Order: sequence, then C-alpha cells, then structure tokens
Amino acid sequence: MSENGSTPAAATIPNGGAASRHPGNKVAVVLGAQWGDEGKGKVVDLLAQDADIVCRCQGGNNAGHTVVVDSVEYDFHLLPSGIINPKVTAFIGNGVVIHLPGLFEEAEKNVKKGKGLEGWEKRLIISDRAHIVFDFHQAADGIQEQQRQEQAGKKFKVLANQYKSVYPTLEIDIEGELKRLKGYTERLKPMVRDGVYFMYEALHGPPKKILVEGANAALLDIDFGTYPFVTSSNCTVGGVCTGLGMPPQNVGEVYGVVKAYTTRVGIGAFPTEQDNKIGELLQTRGKEVGVTTGRKRRCGWLDLVLLRYAHMINGFTALALTKLDILDVFPEIKVGVAYRINDKIIPHFPANQEVLNKVEVQYETLPGWNTDISNARTFDELPVNAQNYVRFIEMELGIPVKWIGVGKSRESMIQLF
Repeated sequence: MSENGSTPAAATIPNGGAASRHPGNKVAVVLGAQWGDEGKGKVVDLLAQDADIVCRCQGGNNAGHTVVVDSVEYDFHLLPSGIINPKVTAFIGNGVVIHLPGLFEEAEKNVKKGKGLEGWEKRLIISDRAHIVFDFHQAADGIQEQQRQEQAGKKFKVLANQYKSVYPTLEIDIEGELKRLKGYTERLKPMVRDGVYFMYEALHGPPKKILVEGANAALLDIDFGTYPFVTSSNCTVGGVCTGLGMPPQNVGEVYGVVKAYTTRVGIGAFPTEQDNKIGELLQTRGKEVGVTTGRKRRCGWLDLVLLRYAHMINGFTALALTKLDILDVFPEIKVGVAYRINDKIIPHFPANQEVLNKVEVQYETLPGWNTDISNARTFDELPVNAQNYVRFIEMELGIPVKWIGVGKSRESMIQLF
C-alpha cells in the first residue's frame, strides 16, 4: 500500500482485470505439418502483408525459411520472415534460442539483398527470457549428429559414448568468444524487453493482427516427432503458448503448411520415401536442398497418415498446400493413405522408430495432369486432375485447403477462400 492507502499502479492488473472477461486479440499460427521445409516462409510472407506483429516462438537458427519478393530471395533462420514488411513489429519470444553472431550476420546479409530489411533493428523486439546459444553449443551438436550418423540404430551406445567422451575434440576460444559477444551488447540492448508483458499488451490492447511463425515441423517436435531424429523444441501448437508466454484462449486460426509431396533431411524413418528415379525427380524439380544445412533432402509421396497425426496434435483449421507445380510431370501420383503391419491397418502413427521402419504403406493412385501450372492464379485455372488432387487431400483429412503454392514468388500462392 502507498502512504495514502491506495494500491500502487505497478501492482494492479493491466486493464483492471478485464482480460479475465475478454480474451483479447487472437493470434494466427503457421506451423509445419511434416518434417519441415514445407514453405512456411511463403505463407507467413502472405499473411504478414496486413499483420501488425509477427512472432517466432521456438527453435533457433537451425531452422530456415526462404521468401521471394520482387525476384529477391531472402533467407531467414532467426529473424521472423514477416520482418520484410516495414510496418510489422517482429518479436522473438522466450522459446527461441539465439546465436548472436548468426542473428546479426543474417540481418546484414539480407539487408544487402534488397530494401525489405532496412531499419530492422528498430522493428525487432527480443524477449528478455530468450536464451543465448554459443558457438560451442553448435559444435557439440555437430559432434552429436556425426555420432548419431555413425551409430544409427544403437541408441544406448550413442548416449553412453556422449557421456564418456564429453566431446574431447571440442575446442573453445573462451576469451575470443566473450570479446566478440560483448561487441553485440550495445546493439542488442534496445531490442530487449519483458516478452510476457509485451505479448499481454499486444493481446489486450487495441485490435491487432498477430501472426506466429513456427519453425521446424510437427514430426521434428521433441515430444511428438520421430525421436531421436528431432529438434530440441516443441514445434507443435503447444509451443506457441510456452514460447511466447500467452494463454491458449488467444490462439485463433492454426494453419498447417503441407508440401504436395514429402521430404526429410538426414536419417530417420520415412515410410513414403522413394529411393529411386521418382525421388530423384522430386529432388531435382523441387530443388530440395536444406536452407540451413545445404544437404539434399530425401523425397517421397505425400503421406496422409503422417498428416492426420499432425492434425490430431495441432488441430489445423486450414492447410496451405505448397509446391504443387513440382508434380506437373508425373503421369500418375501416389498418396499414402494407411499403414499396415503384419497385414493389419494400424489406426495411429507409431512412436517407435523400429515399428515405423517396418510399416507397409497403402497407396491410392491418382492421375497426373502433365501440364505446367506455374502460371495459374485461381483454382479454376488449375487442370481438373490437379483440382481433384487437392480435393482428395481435403476429403481424406477433413481440413480445407486455403492456399495452393504453384511457384516461388509471392504471386504464386493461390487463395481459395
């Protein structure tokens, strides 16, 4: 209590407790529905055109988004890709791990590419609860990944060797790294705020369009992904609340981004993988190379069992179906609709990698369209077989497709409703 008996302003609930009666603004969420690389950046770029705030809630610079605007290709790893819009406030939440050299290098590299990132430092807010990741963390990750690749399938031995070795080849220039980090301090200070209070004000102030840009994807989630070949964060819808410090009642539309086929980087189970000429053609036509790793992506047919599982967890309200044009040259297109084990259909997506490696995929075969669709700008301009492919996916999943991607540019996203 203050001297006159009144309650200090700092102790009162913002907006006089009105938040308990009025949930406030909703956030629209864009999430990857497969193993990442679905084209989330393009969907975010589209929605960010009239957004006020674009947020990152999890992951780090191990994720990569590519956005093409006016023939300029921007690559993002830590910055929300919505920062291209000069009217947007970009927010990096507490669930993101930040590599400071990577943050500034990424910004400077993209500034040189075009006008989209001018004045980015004044439009970026970083949660004071976000953690910093150092060079040696990344080096250790590299060693772990190499050990996993060398000893795939021997999970106990991998874990035991990690503890026994304690990274004997790891070298750290402690003084050099500290000196470099201190150089970023003054630039970083103006961007750092209490992230929870920032989100609270955004949600309960004047009407705002708030967009959350997920990194990675459902099958890379630490709890729900194909463990152990996963990332270290929750990249499903629950990560939005924990990664930004906001309640679930403020989550609005949840858009799942789905590639018209399936890709995966690195090792791990991949039931619909086509380790053949079909996979090679998908890889070549789709230019399937990781934005962050530079590794070729493994490619296969669309897997609806995997997508149903992602929908169970995320509750997608609509889908963005990207890279449909990559399928232009296929006379027929297969879609995985069920998994069988011992000739019995299983109703779930297996958590156990050994089981997942053994599933037999049941496919539906649809006719292709053998036509270049990259210039289509409405659903009606698509060939009938391409329309049928989209409608088949909608019918099987019970989720409407809101966007269809037929090319790299912003204009190549067809909106259905």
